[in-house]
Amino acid sequence: MALSVLVLNPGSTSTKFAVFEEGKELFGENLAISAEEASRYPSILDQLPFREEQIRSSLARRSYDSSRLGAVVGRGGMLRPLPGGVYRVGPAMIADLSAARYGEHASNLGALIAARIAAELGIEAFIADPVVVDELEDVARVAGNALFTRRSIFHALNHKAVARRWCAERGRSYEDVILIVAHMGGGCSVGLHKKGRIVDVNNGLDGDGPFAGERSGTLPPGDLVRLCFSGKYSQREILGMITGRGGLVSLAGTNDMRVLRERVRSGDENAGLVFRAFAYGIGKAIGAMAAAAAGKVDGIILTGGIAHSTETTALIEDMCRFIAPVTVFPGEGELEALAMAGARALSGEARVLEY
Repeated sequence: MALSVLVLNPGSTSTKFAVFEEGKELFGENLAISAEEASRYPSILDQLPFREEQIRSSLARRSYDSSRLGAVVGRGGMLRPLPGGVYRVGPAMIADLSAARYGEHASNLGALIAARIAAELGIEAFIADPVVVDELEDVARVAGNALFTRRSIFHALNHKAVARRWCAERGRSYEDVILIVAHMGGGCSVGLHKKGRIVDVNNGLDGDGPFAGERSGTLPPGDLVRLCFSGKYSQREILGMITGRGGLVSLAGTNDMRVLRERVRSGDENAGLVFRAFAYGIGKAIGAMAAAAAGKVDGIILTGGIAHSTETTALIEDMCRFIAPVTVFPGEGELEALAMAGARALSGEARVLEY
């Protein structure tokens, strides 16, 4: 019997889960968490029993035979910087996530819930390619002041998954190619994948790089400093401008590229400018990564939710096709990526790493 994999992806307002077998989704569900329910818990960690019970109840309603499961794979959370790969959930990882040692985030619950369900079934729990994947070359860490160091926090799970998909479709090895991957959504990250490692990428969490659906991207530093000391805004408000209310939200009042596209079609000139500027920023970032690769690039991949917008991807492709062929893999595919990682771990294709 083929072993199935249960995958979990906790977010701020929901927990997505699915069961996969032989690479195909058998079933899944997006378990919503209302603001009222969330307000009952002092911290995200306190939500763990509630979220776990949501998943168990959903599995029970489907009368799913959990003995078919070979592994449970959770979304990796805020951990110390790690190389990419599949990691076994063990005591050290559980301790760091439970204490929110490296930051509190809903994704921290992924490994914790996975460990509890897996322990009951006597199977393994894993995470794969968490947001803190750090494979940067030393030269990419250097910022322009000794007080600062560039950090690697980005959409590593989807980056790695679409890069491996690109290679599988062409019969290539991920360890033998050079790719540029641009993930476009509420946050944007553009990374240089060089022979199995992501050696340069912008910090997609803090709004570095090109602007995104909800993140400002790199802002003029002098103007930002003056705004911070103007006395008009608190630190919390400034950070909110950068990471939640920046980008398309600030420039166009929406984080939905579909809405922006409709405004462009209706003749809204400001919407048209913002629409073109978004694609322009992504194209420039891809060009910078091409320079970092000395122009030796096998392919460019556009992915993330905004990659569903064919008008957006067409603008970027027009800018970048001279570098290398452009492939579009729209969507985030996080559950599929977790399932692929679990299957690789169970088959022995992926070496399971210890935290």
